Amino acid sequence: MKILLVEDSRMMRIENERALVQAGYEVVCAEDGETALRIASEQIPELILLDLLLPRISGMDVLRRLKVEEETARIPVVVVSRLSKRNRNALLAAGADDYLEKSVFMPEKGVNLLPKMLKDIIGRIWHKRGIERIPAGPGK
Repeated sequence: MKILLVEDSRMMRIENERALVQAGYEVVCAEDGETALRIASEQIPELILLDLLLPRISGMDVLRRLKVEEETARIPVVVVSRLSKRNRNALLAAGADDYLEKSVFMPEKGVNLLPKMLKDIIGRIWHKRGIERIPAGPGK
């Protein structure tokens, strides 16, 4: 499964990319909203992990643009942010499929639960969309 990881923090991007690749995902990265939109339309990933606080174009604007463009509208988007969960409903209304707080999947230095949590999230997204089989993921 190809994942577009959109994260402006170099350290966070490297750590999450490493964890996802070790779990068997194919990962492409973007460090700002403008690059994220370009990569999403050119490579059509199967999932986008989107930070909200991004340079050039905010994560919320990226989400809105992804959902109005025909070629990217069906790509599931999971917002990943340090912002509190109270933003979850607004993000879901804007088109996000789910929301993860960074502190939940990275509770301490050296611990990254993102791949494990993604497996459940992907299953819920595909179930909600009526897709019985999850596209090739870890281990393909």
